[in-house]
Amino acid sequence: MTLAVYACDPGRSRGRRFPQEPAPTRTEYQRDRDRIVHCTAFRRLVYKTQVFLNHEGDLFRTRLTHSLEVAQLGRSIARSLNLNEDLVEAIALAHDLGHTPFGHAGQDALNECMRRFGGFEHNLQSLRVVDHLEQRYPQFDGLNLTFETREGILKHCSRGNAEQLEEREPGGVGQRFLDRSQPSLEAQLCNLADEIAYNAHDIDDGVRSGLITMEQLEEVALFDDFRRQTLSAYPDLGDRQQGRRLLYETIRRMLSAQVYDVIDASERALLEASPQSVEAARELAPLMQFGAEMRDKSQALKKFLLHQLYRHPKVMHTTGQAQTVVRELFGLYLDCPQEMQGGFLARSEAVRSAPDGQVLGARVVADYIAGMTDRFAGREHERLTGQRLLA
Repeated sequence: MTLAVYACDPGRSRGRRFPQEPAPTRTEYQRDRDRIVHCTAFRRLVYKTQVFLNHEGDLFRTRLTHSLEVAQLGRSIARSLNLNEDLVEAIALAHDLGHTPFGHAGQDALNECMRRFGGFEHNLQSLRVVDHLEQRYPQFDGLNLTFETREGILKHCSRGNAEQLEEREPGGVGQRFLDRSQPSLEAQLCNLADEIAYNAHDIDDGVRSGLITMEQLEEVALFDDFRRQTLSAYPDLGDRQQGRRLLYETIRRMLSAQVYDVIDASERALLEASPQSVEAARELAPLMQFGAEMRDKSQALKKFLLHQLYRHPKVMHTTGQAQTVVRELFGLYLDCPQEMQGGFLARSEAVRSAPDGQVLGARVVADYIAGMTDRFAGREHERLTGQRLLA
């Protein structure tokens, strides 16, 4: 496929933090993707919560299945826009590597625990994973990914953290948060693919769980438009026994419409702005976008899911227990770092005598907890407290 002039060309990458010879059979972004797929943090995603905790059902999405869905959607859109599919896939597969166990509930609890020590941001933690925490190579820590993949992983970043990144890596991945420029079009596209994926699969998981109903979803225009289309094309799916088929076909049509909308709206924006290079596109407003009508409908769906699913009393009860697990583990490891495994005790002891040893020690604990799967965190909490909060 011929790349557009504004697409990231692996032959013109801004490179890796530690220079390496090119791979003989793969581009730089294909190499990034392969390193991500083979890393430990990627495998852990199979046991990390998306919305429902891992033990609540075998068929609910996890961070791993979500990442795969984002990659699939992202590649489909990138192909139509002549953007770099391999870069989109690498970013998509790595974007959640820094997520804590128990989804956003775990992240919020860990951020609360780390408030005195610089806070916790899961996007920044994903960058820490690929830059420092993975230990697979003799020459360097991390995966030594290209600038473009690392930039796409860091979707959000506070100004304070961006300043620290810029101090350590001038002109690096933190710079755009200071000068208000944009990431690559491939990174922008991943952000949209992420939104499309989680809106769709959270509907599926929410109905499967029984916490939201098809009747409730009839109030959501983005869903109900395609439910009506499906019933018009397949009237037999109105039978209650065909409910799953009706749901799947509605979601399939909704996904396709959002993908086509992003392609059409982004093509119009690209034609109007006419960037002639990757760098020119960075200086413009985001060019990967929904059309105005689809954006409004997507926002309405997100609002519905927030109130009817994410804040459902049953979800809140479980996530409340999960947050207790994270908070209590943090305190326990901070007081007794010898309870940590896999080299984290050695890291904790190494920073203890530093001038900011307390802050660095807390960051070691945060790294340890953030890397846990749901079930390991639950087992560790039971081992250390004697309590079993998560069945």
